[in-house]
Amino acid sequence: MQTKAQIMDAAGMQRSMTRMAHEILERNKGLNGVMLLGIETRGAVLADRIADKLLNIEGIRPEVHHMNPRPYRDDVAVQNGARPPLDGVQIQDKIVVLVDDVLYTGRTVRAALDGIMATGRAKMVQLAALVDRGHRELPIRADFVGKNVPTSREEAISVHFAEVDGDDGVWIVAKDSDKESDLR
Repeated sequence: MQTKAQIMDAAGMQRSMTRMAHEILERNKGLNGVMLLGIETRGAVLADRIADKLLNIEGIRPEVHHMNPRPYRDDVAVQNGARPPLDGVQIQDKIVVLVDDVLYTGRTVRAALDGIMATGRAKMVQLAALVDRGHRELPIRADFVGKNVPTSREEAISVHFAEVDGDDGVWIVAKDSDKESDLR
């Protein structure tokens, strides 16, 4: 993929995550009953980082879990119709903040919501995304957004976290015409 522009550097990402943490606290009037659920891979890293920010701000680190929503996607065949619930995650009567790095069509979020519903009944589900790039195919909107970035369908957003990629940053890149379209 060809890089078109860097839209966030490490410092910009830190500022966005700090703001998102404050917004989560404000909306929920603290962290009582709040848990973060990060969509693997980079949404999970983002959830952990936001939880660390909340610890620094409030002195409390909320419960954090990670999930792979792939078994719940409507465009992926699942063997024997099995869709396992989130193992060992108690969401009953909790405020679940679903966290992902990029919000695009909304299909990954819809799949994650199916996974949450298969696990139990949350008191409320909120959505946090580091980047909202538009082009929704489903009526899904993030409650907490680090940055809104209008893109074309021929572009993609590449988010890097040091834990996964060795560096922090967000870039707009041109999609490879040979690759499958972005499933986010």
